[in-house]
Amino acid sequence: MERLAKLALENGRDYSELVEIKPIRGGSINEAFYVRTTENEYFMKFHADAPKDFFKSEAIGLRLLKETNTVSVPNYYSYSDQPGNSFLLMEWIEGEEAPDTEAILGRKVAQLHQCYGRMHGFHNDTYIGLLPQPNKLLPNWLEYFGTYRLGSQLKIGVERGSISGERRNKLEKLLQLLDKWVPTFVEPSHLHGDFYHGNWIVGPGGEPFLVDPSFLYGDRQLDIAFTELFGGFSQDFYDAYNEVYPLRDDYEDVKPLYQLYYLLAHLNMFGESYGPSVDKILVRYVGD
Repeated sequence: MERLAKLALENGRDYSELVEIKPIRGGSINEAFYVRTTENEYFMKFHADAPKDFFKSEAIGLRLLKETNTVSVPNYYSYSDQPGNSFLLMEWIEGEEAPDTEAILGRKVAQLHQCYGRMHGFHNDTYIGLLPQPNKLLPNWLEYFGTYRLGSQLKIGVERGSISGERRNKLEKLLQLLDKWVPTFVEPSHLHGDFYHGNWIVGPGGEPFLVDPSFLYGDRQLDIAFTELFGGFSQDFYDAYNEVYPLRDDYEDVKPLYQLYYLLAHLNMFGESYGPSVDKILVRYVGD
């Protein structure tokens, strides 16, 4: 790992002496390391078997979020997707949460969502966890979400055997009825795309930082729906968000459908423990 850290540092133009490298907690997908040189401190991710363009995709997402000049994200210095030597080197972020940290996060995510692309989706394929996320740029959000989000997870689930029988039938039926709830034309906001409580951290002065994006342009309520799926966000976050950019009146109707995408991804990655939650949403929208 020392060899790889030195390579990452050189690619990031830090030629000073490597003083320390140690493993730290950094998520369930990648190995994570604290790296310190005589010049700076860094956070480095490593994956021994990363798929094609895995860290490139994350680096592009970080750059696009940063370019909005809304919410803070770590700077990245270098990355590689070379098989066996895949890494992403970023600045080290550390701080203590302040009383207003989550309110700041809510306001800044709302400001992020007020930045728009021309169409929905993305021009490159990305990842949700380690699952491939096919993408295309489309003017129609309903078509993009149905085909490239729910439809892609259906395909993966059928291939892996996690979606079959009645579950498959209900999901295929739901895709035919999706226009009852999912809007066709909404503003294509800049989205984090994987916005659960583990993908924001606290930096100096209590400043919130977004990390680990799976970037896309789309309905902003997709991001907010995921925050509610596993919890971990305070009411301060939602109050501040709505103060800047109130959620639409259809939010409660569409929220479970947006959560369904993430539940299907977790079902396909981690197994049947997520099955009952998937089935509950399917029954709500298409019946028994």
